[in-house]
Amino acid sequence: MKGVVLAGGLGTRLLPLTRVTNKHLLPVYNKPMIFYPIQTLVDAGIKDIMIVTGGNNAGDFLRLLGNGEDFGLRQLHYTYQKTEGGIAHALALAEPFVGKDKVVVILGDNFTQSSIKKAVDDFEKQPCGAKIFLKEVSNPQEFGVAVVEGGKVKEIIEKPTVPPTNYAVIGIYMYDRDVFEICKGLKPSARGELEITDVNNEYIQRGTMTYEFLEGWWADCGSFEALLRSNILVAREKGVQI
Repeated sequence: MKGVVLAGGLGTRLLPLTRVTNKHLLPVYNKPMIFYPIQTLVDAGIKDIMIVTGGNNAGDFLRLLGNGEDFGLRQLHYTYQKTEGGIAHALALAEPFVGKDKVVVILGDNFTQSSIKKAVDDFEKQPCGAKIFLKEVSNPQEFGVAVVEGGKVKEIIEKPTVPPTNYAVIGIYMYDRDVFEICKGLKPSARGELEITDVNNEYIQRGTMTYEFLEGWWADCGSFEALLRSNILVAREKGVQI
């Protein structure tokens, strides 16, 4: 099982902070943001990890992370996304690294309180397909939203104006090797990007998508409010009184 952390993008919603650095290098309590998703993968037993980044500050990842010694790793792998092409476009760059293995993909600005190890172990036993995590949220219109019927995900709708449920698809995805062929067949969305929701819906159509509800809190850092909330959640997890 391979792990891929997607840490590209321009982070425009966090300007002016991201004028001089990549969003994923900003601090969350006492560590750079990128440390948390890497640790999530390592704690799940994944030691073969690639960082996908881009922009003008890509070299800072190498200076910060090196070969991953802070996480007990012998080596970290890196690749560069030249343009803003969306999550699926960034994932496609990892194809030579992943090869024929299964892969766990995590967005570099996503945080989870609980371990994903059991889900990763379950996915390793899953013959084929994909697995996603769902979380009930109060603002589902800001995320991909899952329609669940009869214990199966029937559809994922990206940022719906009127969400059919409050089940957000969080930024951790597990795929078999078919994901790269699926990515190659995608067409850009209205915003000109290859959408990970389209990848997930293809697996749903194939009948090979499974899901789990994530336990504990989950946060991302896509906005100032979310970044502040993530700092507070992590600090409280460390026993800091705020």
